[in-house]
Amino acid sequence: MNRLKTNGNGVVSIRDVAAHAGVSVGTVSNVLNRAAAVAPPTRQRVLDAIEALSYVRNESARQLRAGSSRIMGLVVLDISNPFFTDVARGVEDAASEAGVSVILCSSDEDGDKELRYLGLLAEQRVQGVLIVPTGPGATQYEWLTGHGIPTVLLDSRATCSGRCSVSVDDVGGGRMAVAHLLEQGHDRVAFVGDGDTPQVVDRYRGALGALAEAGRPPDCLARYGGSALNVAGGRAAGRELLNVPVTERATGVFCANDLLALGVMQEAEAAGLRVGVDLAVVGYDDIVFAAVSAVPLSSVRQPRHALGYSAAQLLLEEGSKAPHRHQQVVFQPELVVRESSATPAAGRRPS
Repeated sequence: MNRLKTNGNGVVSIRDVAAHAGVSVGTVSNVLNRAAAVAPPTRQRVLDAIEALSYVRNESARQLRAGSSRIMGLVVLDISNPFFTDVARGVEDAASEAGVSVILCSSDEDGDKELRYLGLLAEQRVQGVLIVPTGPGATQYEWLTGHGIPTVLLDSRATCSGRCSVSVDDVGGGRMAVAHLLEQGHDRVAFVGDGDTPQVVDRYRGALGALAEAGRPPDCLARYGGSALNVAGGRAAGRELLNVPVTERATGVFCANDLLALGVMQEAEAAGLRVGVDLAVVGYDDIVFAAVSAVPLSSVRQPRHALGYSAAQLLLEEGSKAPHRHQQVVFQPELVVRESSATPAAGRRPS
């Protein structure tokens, strides 16, 4: 058996494996990339050499030769939000089944940070990118595809048929949340959520649609900040909401996501209000904490895992050499009513 000679820095190279197995470098390469093309006895000899030398392939070099990698990028708004954690798990499950790894990036709702991550992913020659855009997704999509990177918009609907996207009907979700509050007898309703994030914009549009369908003017819906889509943003919006005189204060609140809703509930409870009795609250996403909060939170449920899984499958199809038809997949949300909004407004019966 040949004696091992490394490249001088202690790293075992493909040449070392070839020498150890008594085969050519090309044969080792075939075992690594096209194992079926190598006769079984020779293939086993190479595999034994790889194990004996603890050889680890140089994936970066392979990527440079191939022009792409077995890695996809995933850019989300805020990985601390359990909604995106569940979406990422769906992406990872689909990618793992295809032998692909995932680089996860959190833009923190910052457009500049988002752009830096896109540049980094392009440098890594990823085979594609899934992105939850910080704003309207056209700019990010065009940047990525302009660099030859297959792209799927995630949790955001593409505006033309030539792009792939996976989203939820957020307008419909916003409509059913506010329709529920109106049916519970809440004449004064508030929306918590700010910014131009497409999902927030659509949920607000849906809320206004519910008012219109009930014959109420748009000014019946008070709007409060929560520009940071987290618990702290919800608490700040809750303080602002509760600072309104009682006779004018909203008794039903629809929040753009569950973290905002949990913050509003915390602030209401700190002020001595009973959530679900004095103040009805509905969130969005139905993260795991919604059902187990002190007062279980009503929420518009999104199929979080299915969103990520479907988007990753679309991206894998788009990055393959097989014919691909762009799709705009839209899931339907579901309202889950719990104690935070189940009690009719004081002195009113549901219509």
